[in-house]
Amino acid sequence: MVSGARAVRADYAVFQAITTRWNDNDVYGHINNVVFYEFLDSVVNRHLIEAGVLDFERGDQIGLVVESGCRFHAPLSYPQTLEAGLRVAKVGTSSVRYEVGLFAEGADEAATEAFFVHVYVDRATRRPKPLGEDFRQVVEGLVKSPR
Repeated sequence: MVSGARAVRADYAVFQAITTRWNDNDVYGHINNVVFYEFLDSVVNRHLIEAGVLDFERGDQIGLVVESGCRFHAPLSYPQTLEAGLRVAKVGTSSVRYEVGLFAEGADEAATEAFFVHVYVDRATRRPKPLGEDFRQVVEGLVKSPR
């Protein structure tokens, strides 16, 4: 666990519920580190899919993770419902920095704060491709600076 100021709910633009699963726990009785990255990926992609700007099967543009990080403040475990706060810290020409805070249900302080940077590329060439206008509007709608 990391000490110091934690993000709070007000620092995030939107929230999604996540139900933990039996196999999310590791031998130490808390959610395994790698599972947090699965949650992060799912939260971002679910938002983009529901907003209608990501077609991961047939779209001509895909996002590749080029950087990621996670800070752990407090343990989370199964069985527990988590609340994932999502925000965007930066939108570039072809990249986006997403940040996700995972909260125990009803808690005001994040148990975990994570981020990753997606570079959006052409599916066929894997070369960076500028964000489309619809996509840009969706991610810019998530821009929120922490307190």
